[in-house]
Amino acid sequence: MKRLSAILLALGIAAGIAAAQEGTPGKPIAVKVDWAKTQPLKTTPTLQMVVNPMLRRGSPIHDTTFAALQQLGADMVRYAAWHPYPKLAVAELQPPTANETFWDFSAIDPIVLDFLNATKGQDFIFSLSTNPAWMYKTPKPVTYPEDPDKLTWDYTQGKNLRDPSCAELADYYARVAAWYTQGGFKDELGKWHESGYHFKIPYWEVFNEIDVEHQPTPEQYVQRYDAIVAPLHKMDPAMKFVGLAMAFPERNPAMVEYFLDHSHHQPGIPLDMISYHFYAIPTREQTAADWQYSFFDQADRLITTIRFVELMRKRLSPKTKTTLDEVGTILPTDWHPDNPYDPGPPIPAAYWNASGAMFAYIFLEAAKQGIDVVGESQLVGFPSQFPSVTMVDWKTGKPNARFEVLRVLHDATHTGDQMAQTRFLGSDIDVQALEGTAGKSLLLVNKRDRAISVDLPAEFVHSDLRVAAEGVEPHVSAWEGKTLTLPPFGVAALTAK
Repeated sequence: MKRLSAILLALGIAAGIAAAQEGTPGKPIAVKVDWAKTQPLKTTPTLQMVVNPMLRRGSPIHDTTFAALQQLGADMVRYAAWHPYPKLAVAELQPPTANETFWDFSAIDPIVLDFLNATKGQDFIFSLSTNPAWMYKTPKPVTYPEDPDKLTWDYTQGKNLRDPSCAELADYYARVAAWYTQGGFKDELGKWHESGYHFKIPYWEVFNEIDVEHQPTPEQYVQRYDAIVAPLHKMDPAMKFVGLAMAFPERNPAMVEYFLDHSHHQPGIPLDMISYHFYAIPTREQTAADWQYSFFDQADRLITTIRFVELMRKRLSPKTKTTLDEVGTILPTDWHPDNPYDPGPPIPAAYWNASGAMFAYIFLEAAKQGIDVVGESQLVGFPSQFPSVTMVDWKTGKPNARFEVLRVLHDATHTGDQMAQTRFLGSDIDVQALEGTAGKSLLLVNKRDRAISVDLPAEFVHSDLRVAAEGVEPHVSAWEGKTLTLPPFGVAALTAK
């Protein structure tokens, strides 16, 4: 037994040394592909757009930002109206009285309409997740800024609804849905509110980060989900629904398991899709030299989470799909709620590339597990609302490296492609070969803050090449050669000629 243990230990050490040698500068990492061993690609790369003042008409980056979203043409983009700006997210900010209601879509509609125009022809996820605060039991009424552009972090107070039957909450969302899909609605006093809108909403997400906002128990969340979904599903049987939207699914697997068990839901309630989120957050002391490890080590935690959530999903509700509809990184210098408009220290250029490379890595690893959608967060962040999460420059609207990485993934992959078995040594890169209607392609991710050379399979010696990296303008170029050098945190796509 001791001799066997020694042999296994020696083999492990040898494998570790070989892996380390493969990642050393100057020694190319050999990539090999077995095209006979494949699995279908199910995964759509996309993003979320979080509502904030920079997306309002009149913003200096409004036109450029929506043009970039439209040009990308991504499917399954998530529209997230979130609580820091209540007037941009909640359509009834005060409770009705015996004589008056307070419905107001005037600040909400323009962003919704611009989003729908930019994603026309594509499926999307619609998340007006913020509940009216007055529906919850709180020590005193929850206030909000009169200025739609002014931020507050105190809107989502209370855990228990004042109407435990959920009828009041369900009626609110039924009216919001009717506003956008049925041309309008009758309010609590029977008065008709005309919108003239008859949009189709493909996916409706019920709440956002329930383990952070209002923190319902599993039983409470299922009751609220069912109450909201039942009238919306009746209103439009083609509409599909997304549940959970958890910030930390690994901290509360009981919530996931309870929700996915159909016996806990009312008869006929669909469980079309679940969602959960992930952000890698470094410490304040870390720099790019550390991000190259901390981002990807934290990403591996998500990959592990996916494995156990998938086991529950396949056991309890195998027809339910999965979207990771908020994936990204956040710098700790973003969070200063006492002084939210402080821009904080300058964000180094390498950060955007490291963040983009991590997203590409998560996309590839999630695709291997059959996840349906992976969404990068978020289209526009800016000082006061997580500037390090932005995908465009909040001053110019120009896409940054995080956006360009998504563009590379979007253009290089198509659901239905075949993912071929792809082998290489070491953990400094990630690589995936695909074959589909566009031919054979190879996606490569450099996880390190240094250039890494890769020896390509023979099929890719003559290719079209696109690279997303610092200082590289987006373009497609002709590639000729056996060895490709990936720039620091570079993400590349090769399409064989």
